[in-house]
Amino acid sequence: MRIVWITFYLIWLAFSVNGQTLTPFEKDPNRNSSPSYLEVIAFYEEIAKDHPGNFQFEAYGSTDSGYPLHLGVLSRDGVFDPESIKAENNLVIFVNNAIHPGEPCGVDATMMLVRDHLEKSSEFELPEDVVFVFIPFYNIGGGLNRGGYSRANQNGPRAHGFRGNARHLDLNRDFIKCDSKNAQTFNQLFAKWSPEIFIDNHTSNGADYQYTITLIPTQRDKLSQALAEYQNNTMLPHLFADMKKRGWEMTPYVYGRNAPDKGIVGFLDLARYSSGYAALHHTLSFMPETHMLKPFGDRVNSVYHFMLSTIELAGKDRDIIQKVRLAAIEEDQKADSLAINWTLDTSKSDTITFKGYAAKNKPSSISGLDRLFYDRSEPWTKEIPHWNYYKATAYAGVPKAYIIPQAYTEIIDRMRWNGVEIHHLDTDAILRVELDYIEDYQTGRRPYEGHYLHSKVKVNTVTRRRPYRKGDYVIFTNQDQVRYIVETLDPKAPDSFFAWNFFDSVLQQKEYFSSYVFEDTAEAYLQKHPEIKAALDKKKEEDEEFAKSGRAQLDFIYKRSPHYEVGHNMYPVARYPFEAGLPVIKLD
Repeated sequence: MRIVWITFYLIWLAFSVNGQTLTPFEKDPNRNSSPSYLEVIAFYEEIAKDHPGNFQFEAYGSTDSGYPLHLGVLSRDGVFDPESIKAENNLVIFVNNAIHPGEPCGVDATMMLVRDHLEKSSEFELPEDVVFVFIPFYNIGGGLNRGGYSRANQNGPRAHGFRGNARHLDLNRDFIKCDSKNAQTFNQLFAKWSPEIFIDNHTSNGADYQYTITLIPTQRDKLSQALAEYQNNTMLPHLFADMKKRGWEMTPYVYGRNAPDKGIVGFLDLARYSSGYAALHHTLSFMPETHMLKPFGDRVNSVYHFMLSTIELAGKDRDIIQKVRLAAIEEDQKADSLAINWTLDTSKSDTITFKGYAAKNKPSSISGLDRLFYDRSEPWTKEIPHWNYYKATAYAGVPKAYIIPQAYTEIIDRMRWNGVEIHHLDTDAILRVELDYIEDYQTGRRPYEGHYLHSKVKVNTVTRRRPYRKGDYVIFTNQDQVRYIVETLDPKAPDSFFAWNFFDSVLQQKEYFSSYVFEDTAEAYLQKHPEIKAALDKKKEEDEEFAKSGRAQLDFIYKRSPHYEVGHNMYPVARYPFEAGLPVIKLD
């Protein structure tokens, strides 16, 4: 431990020049340096000692790297407890840095922002009633895997971290499934702070264009009406205009299959991504994406100004933001159904002014074939289409409650981490519930972030009476986290726990039959159930292959008989849609 603190002290000596705290980025005359994880922690540890009245920096939970996650809190009035901060009606801005450590602009920008407020080395001062909360370095394992080559398409900094974490996971796909300890800790911190605004700082790959910074806001058609209207009619216009005044003109994130002159597409930030996850908690969320080919110094400064612009707007519109957030929560709590999946509406688009470079082709010196390049000697400004409308393709009814068998503790853990209030049955009970049987789904042929993700799920819903045991979990939907609850528990949602394989065991049949034994049983069953025999005969007439397979015909009868296991393909999470009360007690 003594060696560790000596290391931190030596690192700190490199930061202080004539009493002014400088970051490694600022000390580099080329502005092409970004600090290591240990340098970042040492910087904040020391600055927290010098400013205990306005800044708190502490370790929370664990990560896959073995190091804890850290959280910084910048507060003008010296209140650092989230419950007290919310009780005083303060607005919380939550910033996440280095989810991809090869994209460290936010790391350096946040260090400068915190220092500037605490040391008054600029005109920036945190507005009253706004608290700035941040994770200085989220993907610690990726940060420790440091080098200069993993970002082959990027212009600096000289040394940076790797995209995957200590378990080779992309943490910006892990917010729902929570395979990593990082995400498990993050979920708990996010629920604890319940921020009104969330920023996750990134650097992009893709086309070349004139902008240093682009922006992904949460896709508006995924938001409740109150939040969507404020985001699109007030917040985004202000941020784009203000950034232009600051000298860092932004454009929407450049996402599309072709060069930007053909138009760009709004990004659908599903719940697996940071901004999509934040939106489940009714938080206005943004992913700034700086351009990979612009100088690192410019990228850092653009992120710095984006955070300042957001902070200033939050101070100005604090009451409005808190009001629309409450309205969004109430809107979702009253809803009979919620959209859970979306697709791009290609019939609608807006027109935006875009500044790009001419996209051309020339012979490749490697292959001799045509290759794409952007000619920076031919900049252009013109109107292009922006397809940024999505339409819902699936809805989920919002029941009074979900009932989850107590065997599925990993689901309950995730609910707890996200601040969901949980009850359990206080006695054994036979309850009338709605159950989904999985009729069809598609599964990726290759692993995706450690899973074989399910999609295009089709279900058959039945209502029946089913026994439940004392201790089984009950989650009522009349709570702030209703959107998180519905989008994770409905199997049709693209980032549901079903999609992420938490319930795959029910998809495998456990009991079967021997044909020679079941022949006699099947014959006797058909004699008692002529309707099944009629269905069998019809199937044989319509399906030639089926008519040739004795095993298939026996299986047809088996699956319609009481011998077939009721749990095969039955999604274990039941919906309780009725007004009648349940015998429950609240879980601590």
